[in-house]
Amino acid sequence: MDDLLRPFEFEFFRNGLIVATFAGALCGLVGVYVVLKGMSYIGHGLSHAIFGGFAASALLGVNFALGAGVWGVASALMINGVTRRRVIGADAAIGVITTASFALGLALFALFGRRGRSFDAALFGSILGVAQEDVWAIIAITALVTVVVFFGYRSLLFTTFDPEVAEASGVRTARVDALLMLVLAMSILATMQVLGVTLIAATLVIPATVARMLTNSFSRMLLLSTIIGAVTGFVGMNLSYHLDVQSGPTIVLVGATLFAAVFAITGTRGLRRTVGIHEHAASGVAPTPAHGP
Repeated sequence: MDDLLRPFEFEFFRNGLIVATFAGALCGLVGVYVVLKGMSYIGHGLSHAIFGGFAASALLGVNFALGAGVWGVASALMINGVTRRRVIGADAAIGVITTASFALGLALFALFGRRGRSFDAALFGSILGVAQEDVWAIIAITALVTVVVFFGYRSLLFTTFDPEVAEASGVRTARVDALLMLVLAMSILATMQVLGVTLIAATLVIPATVARMLTNSFSRMLLLSTIIGAVTGFVGMNLSYHLDVQSGPTIVLVGATLFAAVFAITGTRGLRRTVGIHEHAASGVAPTPAHGP
């Protein structure tokens, strides 16, 4: 028992544990919309785009959150704008914009060298880099996203499942989609320090996928995914300390293990629920005019 509690004596571990738990909850909440909209690749793509901002801010000596945040938001809005024109698909837009941004980040590091924050920590996450301000930042962003989801619940739900009908019914789907992309960019930026660029996509997708196999209720899926994300973050951070493995990979492996267990237990019943949630959600949304977020 003493060995299990020993890491709690260190401030850096306590900070990392809080951030990992809130990061898991935040990714679980936002990930529901990402998974149900069939845009699981966007978490992977936007995290890579933000890495370009990480490189630029490090080289220019500007604040990481400001530089990478502006870069990530700009990438998210560009993806949303290109996708809505329907010239190319969402997957193609994500692939072009985000991989170009990631490549630019790598090129900047190659040309000017690595400065500022750790390159490896940005890619794979590290509890050693978590400071007190990171704790307050993740708590604030989690609270903000929760408020957005609560007050924009119907608009987000309607736009997620039937955007054409939602737009015809008065929902400003362009604004809702842009808001969702902004929320996603903020979530990735806030969780990058613990999870790393390469693994954020998994923490967005795994909790939502597990929750989807457990229920066909959209509201319950939101709650379950948030709880699953928080638990995997908490357990993964503890294991990462005791196994001396980076936090990001450990958290993802905990989530993957949970996914395998739920998949083995639910079997085809879980797969049927993933289909049924669309009918369940659609039946609970009336096509009434909404001003939305």
